[in-house]
Amino acid sequence: MKGAFLFFLTILTGAVFTYEMKAQDTPKSIRAKFINEEITLDGELKEDFWKTTDKTTDFWQYFPSDSIVAKYQTTVQIAYNETTLYVGIRAEIPSNDFVVTSLKRDFSGVRNDNVSILFDTFNDGANAFGFGITPYGVRREFLVSSGGSSRENYNFSWDVKWQGESKIYDTYFTAEMAIPFTSLKFEEGATNWGVRPYRFNIQSNETSTLARVPQSQLLGTLAFMDELVFEKPLGKSRTPFALIPYINGLAQKDFENNHEDSKISVGGDAKIAIGDGLNLDLTINPDFSNVEVDDIFTNLTRFELRLPERRQFFIDNGDLFGSFGNFFGEARPFFSRRIGLARDVDDDLIQNDIIAGARLSGKLNENWRLGVLNIQTAADRANEIASNNNSMIALQKKVGSRSIIGAFIVNRERFKEYSFSEGNDRYNRVFGIDYNLATADNSWSGRYYLHKSINPDDKGGNFSAQAVTTYNKNNWVFINDWVFVDNDFKADLGFVPRTDIFKMGNFAQHFLYPRNREVINRNNIQILFINYFRPNLDFKLTDYLLRTTWETEFKSNSKITANLVNQYIFLTEEFDPTRKDDGTPLPGNEGYTFTQASIEFESNNTNLFTYSFNTTLGEFFIGNRYSAGGTLSYRWQPWAQFSVNVNYDGIKLPAPYESADYWLITPRMDVTFSKTLFFTALAQYSNQRDNFGVNARLQWRFAPLSDLFLVYNDNYFTQEFAPRFRSINLKVTYWLNL
Repeated sequence: MKGAFLFFLTILTGAVFTYEMKAQDTPKSIRAKFINEEITLDGELKEDFWKTTDKTTDFWQYFPSDSIVAKYQTTVQIAYNETTLYVGIRAEIPSNDFVVTSLKRDFSGVRNDNVSILFDTFNDGANAFGFGITPYGVRREFLVSSGGSSRENYNFSWDVKWQGESKIYDTYFTAEMAIPFTSLKFEEGATNWGVRPYRFNIQSNETSTLARVPQSQLLGTLAFMDELVFEKPLGKSRTPFALIPYINGLAQKDFENNHEDSKISVGGDAKIAIGDGLNLDLTINPDFSNVEVDDIFTNLTRFELRLPERRQFFIDNGDLFGSFGNFFGEARPFFSRRIGLARDVDDDLIQNDIIAGARLSGKLNENWRLGVLNIQTAADRANEIASNNNSMIALQKKVGSRSIIGAFIVNRERFKEYSFSEGNDRYNRVFGIDYNLATADNSWSGRYYLHKSINPDDKGGNFSAQAVTTYNKNNWVFINDWVFVDNDFKADLGFVPRTDIFKMGNFAQHFLYPRNREVINRNNIQILFINYFRPNLDFKLTDYLLRTTWETEFKSNSKITANLVNQYIFLTEEFDPTRKDDGTPLPGNEGYTFTQASIEFESNNTNLFTYSFNTTLGEFFIGNRYSAGGTLSYRWQPWAQFSVNVNYDGIKLPAPYESADYWLITPRMDVTFSKTLFFTALAQYSNQRDNFGVNARLQWRFAPLSDLFLVYNDNYFTQEFAPRFRSINLKVTYWLNL
C-alpha cells in the first residue's frame, strides 16, 4: 500500500514542474474608451461616442474550419464610464432569418444566433464572466472556472443584473450591452482584463472567435484570450449590498403515507461585498424547493448518479468548493446537493430543512482565492435525522500561467446526541491538497490530488488520490488516469459512488479532416481502456472496459456516433440489474464478461424540426440487452418548443433471474410569451421508478432577478395508476440592491 501512495506522490510532485507553453504569440488589444455621455440602450449604436470608439474585427472561424477568417464578420467596440461597461456589436448576416429558440433568458449558445463575450477580470486564465445576446435581444450570463477546459466548468445557473438590446437590419444586426461594474469583480486600479468575444452564426452554420481557437479545444477555454485595455484605470469594485427575500406558500399531499399539510414560509438571502473580490452570502430559513424539476433517468448501474446543482445560494464561486477531487467523479469531497437532503428511516432521500448559513468566497488578489462555508441543518426526529453543522474552508493559489494549487477541509458534525444516533456517526472530516495543471495553450492539463478522511471509528488509511494527465494538440488527445480510493474513505458531504478501488485508465483520440469538407466536417476515432482493481481483495481485477468509438460530424451540424464495448464485471456482492424489490439477484463472487454495440444520431439542432435516436444491442451479464430511444422536437420560433423523449431498455436474463422492460417517456412544452413571462410543462413516465409525474411551472420575471413562480406537481404510481404525491407552490423572490 505504501508503494501505491509513493507512486501517487511522485506523480503529484513531478507534475508541478511540468513546463508552461505560450498560448498565442500576438494577442489582439481591444481599447475601451472612457466616456461621460449618456446612452439610450436601444441596440442601434447611434450615440456619438460609438463613432470614435475603436472597432475590433477580423474574427477567425472555429467551425466548420479553424484555419480561415470568418465569412461573416463581427465588429466589437467597448466603452465605459464610472459605473458601467458598454459593449457595442455589429454582426454581418446572410439574411435576417435567424435561429432563436425562445425569448427566455439563459438560452443555449449552440442553438441560437448570438454574440457572447468573456471577461477574465483578474487575468488569471482560470475564471471569467460571460455575457451573450441574440438578435432578438435575449440575454444570458454564465461563469467559467478552471480555465474552461471541460464542459463542467461552465455554470449557466448564475444570474446577475445587466441590460442588453438588439436591432435587426437587412444585412446585419447590432446590439448594445450595459454591464454595471457592480455586477463584476475586479481589482481597483486595473488597467487591463483578458477578453474574448465569439459568435454562433447559426443560420450560416459558422462559429467564429476573435482569438483563434483550435477545434480540438472547447470554444470557451480561457487559454486563448485577447487583451482589453482601459483608457483610464478602473475604480473600486462596488458590488452593492443585496437583499433577496422570499415568501413561499405550499400545499401538498402524500397519498402513499396518507399525510397532507400546507404552510407559508418566509426567509431570504443577503449578498455583501467584501473588498474588490470577495462576497459574503448569508441565508436564513432558505427555501430550496425545486421550482425546476430534475430529469428522471433509468439507472442500470450499481452506483449512484450525480445530478447538477441548481440552487442560487451555491452558484457564485461554486467551483471554489466543488472542484476538488476526482476529475471523472469517482471521489468528490464536497458536493453541495448533499446539504438539504438526508435519508429517512426507510433510507429514502428527503428534504432536510436548513436553519441558516453563510458563505464567504472569491478573490483575495490576482493569485489567491478563498472560500469559507458554514450551514446548519435542522433535526427531524420523526425521520431519525440529526441536526448537523456543515462547513468547508478552501484556499487556492495560481501557479505558473494558468495552473492552480489548492487545499481544503470539509467537516460534517453533530453537536447533540439523539436516541437514534450512533457514536461512529458523530463527525466526518475530509482534508487534502489538489494541483490542477493547465499550460498556457492548454495542450497539457491534469489533476493531481491526495485526500484523507477522518471518522470516529478510523482504523487507518482513509485516503483518496488521483493523477490524471491530458495532452491535447495537433488533433491528438491522450489521457492517462490513475485513481485510488481507500475502502474506509468517507465523505458525507461529497460524492463517492464506490470505495476500495485502484483504477488505471487510458484514452486516445485522433481527429481526421477530409480534403473535401462539403459534407463531412471531421471524423474522430477514440479508444478507451479502463481497469479497476480491489486493493482489499489482493488487487483483484473487478472491472474493465474497452470501448472503441467512431464519430462523424457533418458540416450541417448533425452527428453520428458508433461504439463497440467489451466489459468485465466481478460482482463482489449479489446484484439485480433490474432493481426490482422481489427480484432474484445475480450471485456475487463471480465475474461476468459481455459485449455491446451502440449507435447514435443527432440531426442538425438548428432546424425547426430536430430529432435524434440511439440504440444499444448486445450481451448483458448472463443475458442480453436491447435499448432504443430518441427525441423529436419542433420549435415555433421564438415562442414555443415541443419535444418528446422516449427510451426503452429491455433486459433479458434466464430464469430464475429477473427480466425487465423499462420505459422512460418525457413529453415537454416550453412557451415564452415575452422576455419576462414563461411557461413550462412536462410529464415523466418511468415504470422502473413506478412513477408518472406531471410538472407545470409559470414564471413571471416582474423585475430584474425577481420572480414569481407558480408550480404544480402531480405524481402517480404506474402499476395501479393511483395518486402518489401532489403539491402546488406559489413562490415570490425579490432582488433588492441597497
